[in-house]
Amino acid sequence: MKRILNRVLQSLALIAWGSTLVAFHASGRMVKYLAPDFRTLAFVGGLGLIVVGGFCLLTARREVDCGHDHGPGDAHDHESLDVHPLGALAILLVPLALAISWTTDGYSVAALTRKGLDENAADSGLFLGDLLPPLTRERIEEQHPPDANGYRTFPLMELFFSSSDPEMRDLASDMPVVTEGRLVADPDPDAGPLQRRLYRLFITCCAADSRPIPIIVRFREEVPDVDENTWVKVSGIIHFPDEGQGHMSVLDVDFTEIVPAPPEESFMRGF
Repeated sequence: MKRILNRVLQSLALIAWGSTLVAFHASGRMVKYLAPDFRTLAFVGGLGLIVVGGFCLLTARREVDCGHDHGPGDAHDHESLDVHPLGALAILLVPLALAISWTTDGYSVAALTRKGLDENAADSGLFLGDLLPPLTRERIEEQHPPDANGYRTFPLMELFFSSSDPEMRDLASDMPVVTEGRLVADPDPDAGPLQRRLYRLFITCCAADSRPIPIIVRFREEVPDVDENTWVKVSGIIHFPDEGQGHMSVLDVDFTEIVPAPPEESFMRGF
């Protein structure tokens, strides 16, 4: 009976883990955790766990030979566990249940700071500058046409890396730009009351390796009354000052607009 119980509980654990992967994929929550190339693999893996778990559950009472001889008096049990079956099930499912119930599908400012929210491009360890061709002010303006208000659309990632490129700093400084990202408090204790960080997440494969790509935004009169991590479009004048921690991308904001969140964080599908 204990052998059957072991099989049933192990089958239920497989089904629970597989169902979690499938549910995250079906609900769209998977985009917060995996880059596009890995989502189908996770979905198929979840279906596989459900199939294997279901098969094992249906055949839990079946007795089969282990395929080799036993010595005299050797019970040779292949299915016994070092812990009670219910304890093993709890080890597999309790952390999963708590993670699902507690997750907010996002990061707090403290977590983002540990991942590099307060870093500049030179300290980020990411590489970009040498991949860019020689630039002129005219080329930059040609590649970033102005909107109806005269602000040139820049991906936030490009503004972030521009701070580490002397040529780009000289050419783009004082340019009117518009960009989008999540607005959060600035983790720098010396930041003024009108200073915030605007960031997007860069994801290589999954949320575990994600890191924020931030710029500093400084409002002229008052900070918009929005929740942390609200998606906004900000228009203003970009600068790249060295304020003691290396050159930073700083946007003096003229206009702010709340915008819908994009379908995914990853820069691999447009940024």
